[in-house]
Amino acid sequence: MKVKEIIVVEGKDDTAKLKQALDVDTIETNGSAINKDILEQIAHAKDKRGVIVFTDPDYPGQRIRQIIDQHVPGCKHAFLSKDEAKSKGKQHASLGIEHASIDVLKEALSQVYHLSENGKSDITQSDLMSYGLIGGKGSKKKRTKLGRKLRIGHINGKQLLKRLQMFEITKKEFESVMQTINQEEN
Repeated sequence: MKVKEIIVVEGKDDTAKLKQALDVDTIETNGSAINKDILEQIAHAKDKRGVIVFTDPDYPGQRIRQIIDQHVPGCKHAFLSKDEAKSKGKQHASLGIEHASIDVLKEALSQVYHLSENGKSDITQSDLMSYGLIGGKGSKKKRTKLGRKLRIGHINGKQLLKRLQMFEITKKEFESVMQTINQEEN
């Protein structure tokens, strides 16, 4: 399967792993050392074929996403959870796309999101509270599950509503996923 868009990754190990899973072209940011030339390359790729930003689920990966969004708005995003990107069997596990299974990579790329600056969502802060996603015992665990199921990345309580709006997650979609999470917990 050929991926139409060019995928932006952090390094050559990510490229190698993605090429095992799919027929892809990538742009490597060389970690968080993303520079003007790479940003110009991403902008050109977005205009020609579209871009999917697919970085590691950690602080540097999030920082790279923010830099790209600031300089090249309108890119699509794919996410892995920390568990999916964790290296297996190492004492000091690292996080990275290169550690994910091929099936997980394919699934993440099949659930790509387009960011919206004026994200419209009918989800409210009180919805988040009523589902126990903020300010309560076990809320972090529920947010992790929600982020994984919706493939919107890891989110803290302060950023949750903004992220749901940014990805234009509908209340119906949100409630359906939350019902699934609550059933799994019971």
